[in-house]
Amino acid sequence: MHVAHLSLVDFRSYPALELELRPGTTTFTGLNGQGKTNLVEAIGYVASLGSHRVAGDAPLVRQGAERAVVRAQLVRGERRALVELEITPGRANRARLNGAPVRRPREVLGVLRTVLFAPEDLALVKGDPDGRRRYLDDLLVTRWPRVAGVRSDYERVLRQRTALLKSAGAALRGGRGDASTLEVWDEHLASVGAELLSARLALLGDLRGPAGQAYRAVSRGQSELELGYRSSLPLLAEGAATSPGGAVPGTEDLRLALLAAMAEQRKAELDRGVCLVGPHRDDLVLTLGGMPAKGYASHGESWSVALGLRLASYRLLLEDDSSSDPGGPVLVLDDVFAELDAGRRERLAEVVAGAEQVLVTAAVPEDVPEALRGAGADRVLVTTGSAVRGG
Repeated sequence: MHVAHLSLVDFRSYPALELELRPGTTTFTGLNGQGKTNLVEAIGYVASLGSHRVAGDAPLVRQGAERAVVRAQLVRGERRALVELEITPGRANRARLNGAPVRRPREVLGVLRTVLFAPEDLALVKGDPDGRRRYLDDLLVTRWPRVAGVRSDYERVLRQRTALLKSAGAALRGGRGDASTLEVWDEHLASVGAELLSARLALLGDLRGPAGQAYRAVSRGQSELELGYRSSLPLLAEGAATSPGGAVPGTEDLRLALLAAMAEQRKAELDRGVCLVGPHRDDLVLTLGGMPAKGYASHGESWSVALGLRLASYRLLLEDDSSSDPGGPVLVLDDVFAELDAGRRERLAEVVAGAEQVLVTAAVPEDVPEALRGAGADRVLVTTGSAVRGG
């Protein structure tokens, strides 16, 4: 899999851009603030329909423009595909696949698969649980695009149930109304929540081995990385991290456990006006040598954990590809080498150098290890509003 051509109209700092790309390594170099990250952000948007930098779409549209357009010509084995996305803040985005409109943009998910390494990855270790949940859910959607619908449904039901908890709680405190209609939304939340939770636990089982191997490769075996899952459900070890090799409950068991937990928490939820049970309360647990990585790992160890998680994503996606779909996902390394010490730079470069396509952003070429900027690597010079190959 590789991106053969990228076309932008009014995306971030680019009024218009046409850029040919090839397999192998391409480095985007230029001064900070010139638009290097904007290019790989556009490619990531084609893959995920989201940005790794901002939560909403408005910042993606060039100032003064009404909408942005991103087109990517993709090559997978002997097949080609054209994905076109029209981003219009405040309105529904539109998408085309090979020139034909699709009903919903998420129908293009899975056509391009990417794995992104970025400075923000350090928050996977040091940040709040929502970043780690997002890591799991983004990888789920990349592996199994149908999960995008489950994720969207869960977020919608969660918003509606939260609004009902607030209104019902206020009504009950005022001596009027009741909470009987909550039972309908309990069922909705439990049903779709069990699907999402089941998918996360299945992914965690697949992720543990590759994450441990990748961490050892980057850190040179300084410690052992283990992954666990902390849940709001008593069914999953009373809120403790689920242990490697433990039995994973079925989806129906999870649904019933969610319903029971919501019934138990009913009064507290009404008092506080928030949903206290569900996948939105859970966390991916990262431990090094039996100790929590968050709070105990050094800066260097934290980077090794973050790199291990991204490399594990890459290896899972690579294994998912059949022999008829060679090459695996596109790797994007956005200004990550400037954050790493020399040893981690070289080890990361060694691991990713064999990918079919690697896209690297850096302020100066010297930040990129020789393994990725040697003979055969393309170079693109980025200045405000333009990107020139061979610059």
